[in-house]
Amino acid sequence: MIQKYIVERRSWIILFLFLQFLIIVVSYFDPTIPLMSIVYIVFISMIIFIIFLIIRYNKETKFYKSVETWENNLDLTSISNAESPFEKIIENSVTNQTELLKQIASQNWMSLEQEKDELLSWIHEVKTPLTTMRLVIDRLDNEPIKAPLIYEWLRIHLLLDQQLHQKRIPFIENDLYIENIDLKALIIKEIKDLQSWCIQKGIGFDLHIEVNEVLSDAKWLAFIIRQLLTNAIKYSEASDISIKSYQQDEQTILEVEDFGRGIDPKDLARIFDKGFTSTTKHQDHAATGMGLYLAKKVTKTLLINIDVHSKLGIGTTFTLIFPKRNQFLHISGM
Repeated sequence: MIQKYIVERRSWIILFLFLQFLIIVVSYFDPTIPLMSIVYIVFISMIIFIIFLIIRYNKETKFYKSVETWENNLDLTSISNAESPFEKIIENSVTNQTELLKQIASQNWMSLEQEKDELLSWIHEVKTPLTTMRLVIDRLDNEPIKAPLIYEWLRIHLLLDQQLHQKRIPFIENDLYIENIDLKALIIKEIKDLQSWCIQKGIGFDLHIEVNEVLSDAKWLAFIIRQLLTNAIKYSEASDISIKSYQQDEQTILEVEDFGRGIDPKDLARIFDKGFTSTTKHQDHAATGMGLYLAKKVTKTLLINIDVHSKLGIGTTFTLIFPKRNQFLHISGM
């Protein structure tokens, strides 16, 4: 311990000794300075310095000695295979922290569940006056007023529908019902719901449904198609949107093709990211960046592959590749 103490302070000890030596050398060569007096002063300084080191050694090493003793006790305890007080403190602390974190996580989960249930309840409550509002709008005879009202009503309806499905997606496995679906009937129903918007923009539809039956969940498949159609209508001007289905390699393929503004090549890899809208039309505040993100999440659960091809200024084609029947075995029990 003494050796370690001196080694740690060797720099200022050497400095002190050098200064004393320098004083003696200067007094030796300078006849105006009495050598014996300087030697005496240096001697007294050395004694005081040594006493200072001894006092500081006892004070500064007292704590480290206690630590060494404590470590020795720990080593002896570990050798005897007995749990040390330190280990008990650590173990109790970890246990308490674990329990606290479990309680916090449980409270947060309950809070999120309550918030989700309240939001779903609110959405269902809002749908009632929204339905009444649509009935009132349908009774209007003034077409110039009626058309924009229907469009704004449709926007609210689609946003609420998107929010409702977004909250249900984490529990989508509990809501699946795999069955044979009439694809053409499902698509026509979604087109009718968007009819007023399409009329306002001068958009028509060109249907070529070669394969009319697919195996999937009707409600969630309708949600996917709804997102693709609203996307196509939103970014297209007066033109026809082409929808076709066909068989390829024992799989049903559904394509939704528009002739709108298209997607910039640098955006294609990001269009399914949460919250991403566009880099070319970044000032478009109407876009939420959630529709394609949610559609992508649902397709994964339904084992549907979704692909997109687009050329800027020419149009965009979204392709849904449905799974083979035997691929549903592990989620539908068929």
